[in-house]
Formats: sequence, C-alpha cells, structure tokens
Amino acid sequence: MVTKKEKRITSEKSSGNVFADLGFANPEREQLKAHLTLQIYRIIKKRGLTQTEAGEILGIKQPHVSALMRNRSGNFSVERLVDFLIALGQDVEITVRPTRKDHGRVSVVLG
Repeated sequence: MVTKKEKRITSEKSSGNVFADLGFANPEREQLKAHLTLQIYRIIKKRGLTQTEAGEILGIKQPHVSALMRNRSGNFSVERLVDFLIALGQDVEITVRPTRKDHGRVSVVLG
C-alpha cells in the first residue's frame, strides 16, 4: 500500500493589516483604500446602479467602475476615492488625534 506524505500547514498570526503582512510598501494607505473601495461598492450595489450609471455619477468611465467593483483601487488615490464617496452622497469625516505609540495608524469607521 502506498501512503501519501502529509503536508504540514503552517500559519502566522496576522498583524491586522493584510497589506503589511504581504509586505506592501504603504500598508496603511492600501488598507484605507480597500475600506473606501468596499464602501463605494456597497453603495453602488445597494442603489442597484449599473456600472455605466455609477460612472456617470463618479465622473469616470465604466471600465474604471468595473475595476472598483473588483476591489482594484490601485489607480485611484485616497483623495479620489473620498471624492467618489462624496459624489455618491456620503459625508466623509477625517479625525486626527495624538497616539500613545511611536507610530500612528489609520482606521476607518463606517456609519
């Protein structure tokens, strides 16, 4: 009888930011962009907008909306994503406060 070798599965505890865990250059910014893009996606889906209709509201072409809907925010800055949320009728609030740590962090609170 032939036996298969068992492959051992290893894991690491996450830092809480998948982009940091994967070694991205600016993980906080990438995580922020992912949160903003997810919110844009949810709003478009909730309103039942086509990608063409969403593109008209956001001022971008349908292929760019398609990229957003697939969480491909790489071509858009944080500022541009915030502009999209505003165009979709959302208020965006940025809060800056001191941290007790050596290095600050970015967080998103969705309302």
